[in-house]
Amino acid sequence: MSTPTPENPGLLNWLLICILGLVWGGAFMSVRLSLDGFGPWTVAAWRTGLGGITLALVGALLGQGIHKIPSPRAWMFAAIIGAGAVALPFAVLSWGQQFVPSAFAGVAMGAVPLLVLPLVYLFSKEEGIGPRRIVGMLLGFVGLFILVGPGAAASTGHALEWLGRIACLGAAGCYAAGSVITRRAPAMPPIAFATASLLVAAMILIPIAAITEGWPDSFPTTPSLALIYAALFPTALAAVIRVRVITTAGSLFMSLTSYQVPIWSVILGVGFMGETLPPQLFYALAIILAGIGISQSRALMAMIKQ
Repeated sequence: MSTPTPENPGLLNWLLICILGLVWGGAFMSVRLSLDGFGPWTVAAWRTGLGGITLALVGALLGQGIHKIPSPRAWMFAAIIGAGAVALPFAVLSWGQQFVPSAFAGVAMGAVPLLVLPLVYLFSKEEGIGPRRIVGMLLGFVGLFILVGPGAAASTGHALEWLGRIACLGAAGCYAAGSVITRRAPAMPPIAFATASLLVAAMILIPIAAITEGWPDSFPTTPSLALIYAALFPTALAAVIRVRVITTAGSLFMSLTSYQVPIWSVILGVGFMGETLPPQLFYALAIILAGIGISQSRALMAMIKQ
């Protein structure tokens, strides 16, 4: 079996980004249910805290505990990711979404692949950027906009709306920069890397939650179970998959997940929350898949030939 590369990510990485798209797509539903019983800062803090503790236990059992992080430089990268690509976007999104339409937040998150492109060109040139990938990424964004964008330009009329929009785009920028920084990090076990990043984020978010919202008065069943799910799967499991995919297949390949998340979010919302299926879903899905196919055409052909 060949070693995964940005030009040939391999079947396992294709499977992993499909799983990640599904897991992150379900995060919206679980977070929505969690917010019925807890404040937004509490949800963010407990997600990262419970996720980090879970990964610490799993990593210790599998020989990938945080003691396996090899150097102070590696710890620095884990801290930067935890602060800048987990805690900071959680914080600015929580603030910004108070003032903007939810559709705008969805489109902003879908801009991550486009924001990754110039960062990869500047800091991760070995991944390679050509017209094929640029066209594919742009086409994927058009499909995303068709799915969630009709209300993105609507105004809430709030005086701070313009700052809310900047906050959402800033969060997308954090995720894009985090992917490229992860790619440049020293080699270390993926569970150890993900654990350290989540624990750093929790150390930042828990004091904010305690100051702004205090300790929860109660732990209602459905919101509590939803919060545990959000901590274990969209946070802990997803963090490990994300590190593995970026370090083996590159940040551009990883960014394709951003186009899957809204689709899974819609499908899961229809299936489990009784939401209405948007008529544009299938048109958007076809365009997004075409964009992914164009951007990854060489990788798909290489996989077929194996």
